[in-house]
Amino acid sequence: MKKILKVAILFGLSGAASLSQAACSFDVEVGDYLKFSAADMTVEKSCESITVNLKHTGQLPANIMGHNWVLSKNAEVQAVATEGMSAGLAASYVPQGDARVVAFSKVIGGGETTSITFSTSGLTAGEGYTFFCSFPGHSYSMRGAFNVNA
Repeated sequence: MKKILKVAILFGLSGAASLSQAACSFDVEVGDYLKFSAADMTVEKSCESITVNLKHTGQLPANIMGHNWVLSKNAEVQAVATEGMSAGLAASYVPQGDARVVAFSKVIGGGETTSITFSTSGLTAGEGYTFFCSFPGHSYSMRGAFNVNA
């Protein structure tokens, strides 16, 4: 038991963790760096909706080191992130009305929180999804796998 606890503690301190759980709600932290607290997220299709609670633990304002949480299919991440730059901060760096975007939160700065809740009805189990930050330049390192189980 002690060995398992040590492994759990070491894993928890090692950086980004996997949020693989049957829960339908996830708490994700970001800070004044380019990293989500979760490297991947796994949800069950049985959840009717998913909620992501995003907390910016840093100090810098949204226009300097803002972060958001965006979900799209793997193949569409780069295009959504690139086109999002033109959308600007007021649009949370997400192309408005873009069907490639499954869900997104607003951009937040240090000390702020936001939540996004979205339906699982449009998600396909086994399909490749990626969550990422669309603030300009962040999507290259701020991303993770979003898995949907049947």
